Amino acid sequence: MVGAILTQSVAWSNVEKAIRNLKAAGLLNAAGLHRTPAAELAPLLRPSGYYNAKARKLKALAAHLHDVYGCDIDRMLSQDRQTLRAELLAIHGIGPETADSIVLYAAGQPSFVVDSYTRRLLSRVGMVSAQAGYEELQVIFEDNLPRDTALYQEYHALIVQHAKSTCRKNPLCAACVLLDICQFGQSQRDEPPV
Repeated sequence: MVGAILTQSVAWSNVEKAIRNLKAAGLLNAAGLHRTPAAELAPLLRPSGYYNAKARKLKALAAHLHDVYGCDIDRMLSQDRQTLRAELLAIHGIGPETADSIVLYAAGQPSFVVDSYTRRLLSRVGMVSAQAGYEELQVIFEDNLPRDTALYQEYHALIVQHAKSTCRKNPLCAACVLLDICQFGQSQRDEPPV
């Protein structure tokens, strides 16, 4: 859950550094996060960027866990998908992507995570417009795949890997396995050399 918040707008390698800092300080738990002032958390989160804002977000999550569940994370995560997702979305700093990441990876329930990589891939292939909303993208996967946690995790991981290795901001279209079906890749292929 901490990782889902800290990974907002930053590479996972930086999140790992911040998590190591929290762990070394004995604060990688709901009670520790709850009792520690945001001003003390922020320097530990520095590697994850936007550390003051992320400290406030972690504090909001920890306060919710403390106040509603007595810091019993398992009790919170054992709720059905819809209830848990709605509850997470009501916490400061948790939007749809973060909520779905927590539902999928922490609670182990099928909720497809849509991130910037998913948006980039689907819009370049031509399945959606670049302005498509989160739910519109999520429904493409959830309506066409069996509701299976491991499958959703694998799809998400494969999309992330493909976007990082090939379908980057400056894509390597010639090396892409999706080139034959990708509208963007086809348009790059058809462009005359400059």
